[in-house]
Amino acid sequence: MKFILRTDISEVIGVEGGRRRMLDCGAVVVSVVLYILLMPGLLFQVPGRSRCVEFGNFQTSAASILVHSLLYFGLICLFLLAVKVHFYIG
Repeated sequence: MKFILRTDISEVIGVEGGRRRMLDCGAVVVSVVLYILLMPGLLFQVPGRSRCVEFGNFQTSAASILVHSLLYFGLICLFLLAVKVHFYIG
């Protein structure tokens, strides 16, 4: 695996040879959607305060933050590394 750090500003803004390239925004879109959906207490909370799973209670706890962050990490790895989701804008 090879990591390259590019310092050329044309690579950053997506200009190549006088024409614009399409930008891959898949990682950003997947990360933002999963972050919104997996916030503890917004749609569901695992573990809940009185039950195993609670829906829409807008509360959180340390245990639910840990569980939701592990779910987030697992789903990010699944979508970005295994499935390789890409969205091109340009």
